[in-house]
Amino acid sequence: MVSVPKYIITGFLLCSIQLNVSAQTSANNATPKIVNIINFIRLLEPRDAAITEDVLFQTVVKQVEIMRKYKLPGTFLLQYDALMDARYQQLLKSLPADSFEIGGWWEIPQPLVEKAGYKWRGRYPWDWHANVGFSTGYIPSEREKLVDVYMEDFKKIFGYYPKSFASWFIDAHTLNYMYEKYKIVASANCKDQVGTDGYTLWGGYWNQAYYPSKVNSYMPAQTETNQTPVPVFRMLGSDPVRQYDDKGSGSNGQGVVTLEPVYRFGGGDSAWVHWYFKTFTEGQCMAYNYVQAGQENSFTWNAMKKGFEIQMPLIAQLRDEKKLQVETLAASGEWFKKQYKLTPPTSVTVNDDLGDSNKKTVWFNSRFYRFNLLWDSNNTLRFRDIHLFDENLPSYYTENVTTTNECAFYTLPFVDGYLWSTHGKTAALRFKAMVNGKEIMIEGGSPVIKDNIAGKLFIEWPVKSFNAKMLMEINEKQFTIKMEGAGNADWFLELSAGDTAKLPFTKITSKAIYCRFEKMNYHVKAGKGNFSRSPKDEVIRIKPEKHVLTLNFSERSGM
Repeated sequence: MVSVPKYIITGFLLCSIQLNVSAQTSANNATPKIVNIINFIRLLEPRDAAITEDVLFQTVVKQVEIMRKYKLPGTFLLQYDALMDARYQQLLKSLPADSFEIGGWWEIPQPLVEKAGYKWRGRYPWDWHANVGFSTGYIPSEREKLVDVYMEDFKKIFGYYPKSFASWFIDAHTLNYMYEKYKIVASANCKDQVGTDGYTLWGGYWNQAYYPSKVNSYMPAQTETNQTPVPVFRMLGSDPVRQYDDKGSGSNGQGVVTLEPVYRFGGGDSAWVHWYFKTFTEGQCMAYNYVQAGQENSFTWNAMKKGFEIQMPLIAQLRDEKKLQVETLAASGEWFKKQYKLTPPTSVTVNDDLGDSNKKTVWFNSRFYRFNLLWDSNNTLRFRDIHLFDENLPSYYTENVTTTNECAFYTLPFVDGYLWSTHGKTAALRFKAMVNGKEIMIEGGSPVIKDNIAGKLFIEWPVKSFNAKMLMEINEKQFTIKMEGAGNADWFLELSAGDTAKLPFTKITSKAIYCRFEKMNYHVKAGKGNFSRSPKDEVIRIKPEKHVLTLNFSERSGM
């Protein structure tokens, strides 16, 4: 048995932490603000010879030490090779079970594949390519066997099956199997991103958690019948203002602006971290707010130390002030299932941006659609993103395997300000008007955002262009935009996109826009208002009726 330093064991024994904080809500917050500290553990890092197994182990020791110092509960998720290592077994068995959860990290290394009786195809004992290191590279029967081997060895070591399994992505077949046979209660996947490390997850339920479709683990389900009843929490804490548009540099896909403590601008920057948690605790979130803190050990303690030591005491302080609650991933999953039979509508709002920026944003999510509104620094307003969800759209990976080192999960686009943009043109659905025969961008002041009625989000925006007031009422199926005091003003929404963008639109009528993407047909209807092709070189124009516009995103065939 490998020894663990005595001061760590002593600390564990002394640390009797409160924690079923799931039931705790703060006196000054009507909705829970939930933080999961999730650190996942790999045994080795083949990409850098300096990152030895001991460096990786000591990273976890340091994470445990600082979480213990601030009496913070958390979740440690083990990749199979780390699960079978005696040092990790002893360290994690020493943790108080009432405040620390041990679960599974579903990347697939060589020892797991070979113990299941299959041939390893990777370049290294752990290979991050999607066709080797993830379940997407294995046929369904192989996935089940891999799960069985992991679960049985986990139970031999810890005496129970894990309640939580997470990964950058887990296919629907595997997730269903983990639920049906082993009754997991929570899962988590990567933030939205394009191409990072070869993985694309784009257009999904942007934050918090959702019940996935039985045939598509990335797609929120609309009905209880067709959902896997395991909430999938979105990881990494994306910057609500900057992450979406970040083009990154080099060939590794989209840039990263997240709560991960290794990033100098993001989770490793004190000003950014304090801004993020101020927004997290004070912004309108409807049902609840959620963020995952923590870091994979592959980045090593030296790289994450600064950010970790900024975040952990701040999280503890906000917990003590009852502005947020800290709990394990399994506790959050069990709470979610008690609260919601279907995926609830939620929002992420930024009323005050970082530094001198006056940008503001709203992310809205429901089981039917998501959108993002951005108030730019020039006081104009645009929809950066609108995606629709349909539980009947199967993911290719539910039954099939990827044969390349990349994989992609999508939903159904209606506005895509990232993929439809080009270097010279930013795609968006913009708020415009005709004033004195001239087309202008509508300008306004600071919006007032309210979520005081369950299931609804209200936005009031003072419009300076013609001394009016724009009111938005948003629910899980549709949104309504009404302009009060606009008189004869001719306002509308107009969609622009880059010339090379692959747009889904197949037919435009006055009351509906018909689309096709990933071999699925879908549409958006106007309850009030009208669609038309833009009279200029833009794509679509949407005009209100008597200053009222209602767009419905909930109609699905067969529901």
